[in-house]
Amino acid sequence: MTKVAIIGGGAAGFFSAISVKKHHPHYDVVILEKTKRVLSKVKVSGGGRCNVTNGCTYIPELIQAYPRGSKLLKGAFRTFSTQDTMDWFQSRNVPLIIQEDNCVFPVSQDSQSIIDCLADESNDLGVKIWYGKSVESIAKANDQFQVKCMRQDQPLTFDKLIIATGGTPKRKGLDWLEALGHKIEHPVPSLFTFNMPMEDITKLMGIVVEQAIVNIQGTKLQSEGPLLITHWGMSGPAILKLSAFGARILAEKQYTCKAQVNWVNTKDNAEVLTCIKQTIQQHPQKKLQNIKLYNLQSRLWEFLLNRAGLDSDKKWAEVGKKGINKLVETLTNDIYEVSGKTTFKEEFVTCGGVSLKSINPKTLESKACSGMYFCGEIMDIDGITGGYNFQAAWTTGFIAGKLL
Repeated sequence: MTKVAIIGGGAAGFFSAISVKKHHPHYDVVILEKTKRVLSKVKVSGGGRCNVTNGCTYIPELIQAYPRGSKLLKGAFRTFSTQDTMDWFQSRNVPLIIQEDNCVFPVSQDSQSIIDCLADESNDLGVKIWYGKSVESIAKANDQFQVKCMRQDQPLTFDKLIIATGGTPKRKGLDWLEALGHKIEHPVPSLFTFNMPMEDITKLMGIVVEQAIVNIQGTKLQSEGPLLITHWGMSGPAILKLSAFGARILAEKQYTCKAQVNWVNTKDNAEVLTCIKQTIQQHPQKKLQNIKLYNLQSRLWEFLLNRAGLDSDKKWAEVGKKGINKLVETLTNDIYEVSGKTTFKEEFVTCGGVSLKSINPKTLESKACSGMYFCGEIMDIDGITGGYNFQAAWTTGFIAGKLL
């Protein structure tokens, strides 16, 4: 009997184990999990609700959400898509709901629904789970893998392996895979929020701007979307997307940079200037604080007026040319000092891992070690927030399990 070990009991690991048993029912499959719990990241994801996938089904658009790995996923999504994921869970009595922002959650709004589904499916198929198996090294001899685990004298023997250990924050955690001949892309954090300890904007914590544009000064990095002001700085999809696409650049800058915020989602400054002039013509005797432009919330509007050096009690007719120019600049190019980062909720996503140059993009088999396959975030694949990382896990897990 062919013996298969899945190293890692997360989303990708479980889905690959299920896929192996579905496509190769006579294989003996075991998940090796180093801790005492499986699917822990699924449990906390989406604030405990589990953003299981994204509602986008158009692959050319879908792959735009992946700073790394989009080329590989473009082909992979043709094999197992976001629609396939939704159909898979719903056919197993886990109804899903697609939100307005295309994020997909279980109707229960409880990640335990996803965990129970995966656990039940794997159990029904006969997948075994061995806890406390922290892999130290892997050797291959006579077409078999010898897996050495910590605090275990004798290695475990398997015919095939699927590596699904997830992202690791430290380069050292990938040494055992490098020793087998795999190229490693140095891991750095992705999906994080910006710390702004020196900025007064933090006093506006809780305010959301529905559509903002954010740039990193001195780079080509730019992102658009909702922006959330927090007690430590800035978060929200616009910031998280920027952190994902700029993961390596921001790491090189040691997370110290200047963020340029366009609060009005209008790249044409002339258009903003026209808007201000029209407001002056229409409401010359109104106070600045009483006529808010671009539907900005009152507290933010008054904060930005102050940033522009304008008294909120001043009348629009009294703003003057210098004041107008300063207000345009503040609304479209407001600059904040970023000093550090904070992990997004309890979710940790990394940029880096096993280089895709070491992996067959069609089968996900290692080019350096035949019989070894990869899935999930252990590869140099990651997406922005919105269910994209889980979708990459489901898709690559499905393929690795099917084609091994």
